[in-house]
Amino acid sequence: MDTGFIGGLVPGNAAELGPLYSAGVFGFKCFLSPSGVDEFPAVSAADLRGAAPALAALDAPLMVHAEWPAVLDRHAAVSGDRRSHATWLATRPVEAETEAVSFLIQLARESGLRVHVVHASAVETVELVAAARAEGVRITVETCPHYLTFAAGEIPAGATEYKCAPPIREARQREALWEALADGRLDAVVSDHSPAPPDMKRRDEGDFLESWGGIASLQLRLPAVWTEARVREHAPERLAEWLCAGPARLAGLGRKGAIAPGRDADLVLWRPETEFVVDESMLRHRHRLTPWLGRTLAGVVEATYLRGERVYARGAADPPARGRLLTRFDS
Repeated sequence: MDTGFIGGLVPGNAAELGPLYSAGVFGFKCFLSPSGVDEFPAVSAADLRGAAPALAALDAPLMVHAEWPAVLDRHAAVSGDRRSHATWLATRPVEAETEAVSFLIQLARESGLRVHVVHASAVETVELVAAARAEGVRITVETCPHYLTFAAGEIPAGATEYKCAPPIREARQREALWEALADGRLDAVVSDHSPAPPDMKRRDEGDFLESWGGIASLQLRLPAVWTEARVREHAPERLAEWLCAGPARLAGLGRKGAIAPGRDADLVLWRPETEFVVDESMLRHRHRLTPWLGRTLAGVVEATYLRGERVYARGAADPPARGRLLTRFDS
C-alpha cells in the first residue's frame, strides 16, 4: 500500500513543525491525555496555545486525541471489578471528550487552526463539532468501526481485546453515531488500528484497567462497516464517502478517494452479500487478538488494485510490493 506520515506534536517541539511540514508530512497528531507511549507524551493546553499560531500559519491540520486530562483524573480512582468493561468505561466518561473538544473549538476559533478530532465515541462530541462548524470554525471529526458495531453492555468479562480509548460506549451511542454518519455530521470512518502483543492486552488476567488500549481492525474496516450499514438499510455507495472520499479529503490526498480522471486507480473488488467468519488464519495483522474474531461479517474482498495494478487477489500469492512513500506534495 501507499504510505504517508503525520508528524507528532509533543511538548517543546513547536520549532520543528515547519521543517516537518516542509519535508512533506500531511499534518500533525497530538494527545491531550497520556498516549501510553513514552516517546509520544501528551501536550497541555499551554503547549497547544503556543503551537497554534505556527500550525495556523502553515495551514496544517492538527489531529487530536481529545480526552481532557482533568476529567480523567477525577475519575481515575473509580473502583469496581477490573475484569468488567463497565469499570473501564466509568474512568473515561463522555465529559472527558466534550471538555476537550470545547477547548479545541475555542482554540480553532481564536487562531484559525484546522483541527480534526480523531475517533469520536460519543454523539455529544459530534454535536459540538457540527455546531462549531456551522459557525465557521475549521474543525472536523471521525469515528471508527468498533464504535459503530459494539456496545458496552455486550462486552464479556475479561475480554480486553475490546479495550480502547475513548471506550466503546452504550448501544444508544452506537445508534446515534450511525445517525450522525448518515446525515453528514461525521466526516469519515477510519480504523484507528492499534494492535498489541497479547501479553500487553493481558487477556489471561482480563484486567481492563492495566491492559493496552487499542483495537486491531485495519484489514476488516470495509466488511465491518458494511455489515452494520446494510442492517440499517444504507446503500453500498455510501461506503465510498465514509471510507474513501472522507479520509482522503481530511488527509489532503488529492489523488485518492474517488474513481475519476486524474485520480489513482485504487480499486477494490468485493462481494457485498457474501458472509465470512473472522478467524486468526485469515488475518494479516502481526498480532491477531481482536474483538472481531468469531464474528460473522458481510463483504468478501476478492481483489485490490493500487494505481491500476493488482496487489491482492483472494487465494493467490501476493505480487511484489508496489507501495510508495507519499508526501503532501504528491497530491
